[in-house]
Amino acid sequence: MKSTVYLVKYGEIFTKGDNRYIFMDTLVKNIKSMIRETGKYEIVKEQGRIIINPVGEYDEERLEKKLSQVFGIIGFSKAYMFDEKDFEVISKVACEYIDENISPLKKTFKVEAKRSDKSFPLNSPQICRELGSKILDEKPEFSVDVNNPSFTLWVEIRDHVYVFQDIVRTCGGMPIGTNGKSLLLLSGGIDSPVAGWMIGKRGVYVEGCYFDSPPYTSEMAKQKVVDLAKKVGEYIPGFKLHRVNFTDIQLYIKEKCPLDELTIIMRMLMMRISERIANEIEAQSLITGESIGQVASQTMHSLAVTNSAVKMPVFRPLIGFDKEEIVDIAKKIDTYETSILPYEDCCTLFVAKHPKTKPNLEGILKSMEALTDIDRMVDEAVNTREIIEIS
Repeated sequence: MKSTVYLVKYGEIFTKGDNRYIFMDTLVKNIKSMIRETGKYEIVKEQGRIIINPVGEYDEERLEKKLSQVFGIIGFSKAYMFDEKDFEVISKVACEYIDENISPLKKTFKVEAKRSDKSFPLNSPQICRELGSKILDEKPEFSVDVNNPSFTLWVEIRDHVYVFQDIVRTCGGMPIGTNGKSLLLLSGGIDSPVAGWMIGKRGVYVEGCYFDSPPYTSEMAKQKVVDLAKKVGEYIPGFKLHRVNFTDIQLYIKEKCPLDELTIIMRMLMMRISERIANEIEAQSLITGESIGQVASQTMHSLAVTNSAVKMPVFRPLIGFDKEEIVDIAKKIDTYETSILPYEDCCTLFVAKHPKTKPNLEGILKSMEALTDIDRMVDEAVNTREIIEIS
């Protein structure tokens, strides 16, 4: 009797040696968290695989979407699992699998086999050859194409027998929670959600920090950032957004500092506030969506000055990307359409017509001496922030 299961493949975890079990346990925990609302499952670890066995009814479409969003998984397949290690039974189940799971428009195929149970009388090449012949007997409209098939039918003979089609490739990476915590400076633009996703993919638990400037920025602008945080949170369970009211600080900088230095000084204070929040939540680093030369605050000179505002590491995963590459990832993770909604953010307020692109740290610090009340204002911004539970 066959049952429907999901075979989950993982990648880099194989390289972790004696610590592999830590990464495996975290991955299984993350899978359980991500799919818990799609149904009930038994989850079993096997060599090179995680087996997800639905118990009762489940939402197949939502399950597969959630699996595609779990960092640490490189692919999964819906499979038929059964115990009878008999070639005739395998052939019968293979034809059933094709009837029930393969589009009728797909007419070319090949068979791939892996025999871990060496007691099975046919080796892997023989399984491929004999099963392909059986399928052609049952389905004469089909043809074999080993170079460019419209689908591949896989057979694995382990403790159980598994029949499945092509593996659904997912985002890979490392399980969330295995590489520390970081705070993402999340704006309403295209870049920062992508940056947060990329660092999260490396197993880093990420929270977000958003700088708001009411009444100059609207509730719709805030909601846009919340919606982006929800998109990122689909990949990072437990994502939180720290909303900081930045209005008074921006107005204070505008009043006290040269207008062409406003952007870089504003950015330095954002970093300073973010570092304070990161320390409070026990994060070890900051993340930004900066890319060299994209805007005035992202020149080499500006980035060097910005870095001086904090002591902790600042990760910039997009630093060498061009805009088209960033947009491609934004579309892949479904943040692009939200990011391009035409609502203002605080970074677009009070911007000089000709901002400095080669600021000098000594000169910037000299200008900031006029901000005599800034320590109190930073304390207030940190202490009065709103924490929004996203997922």
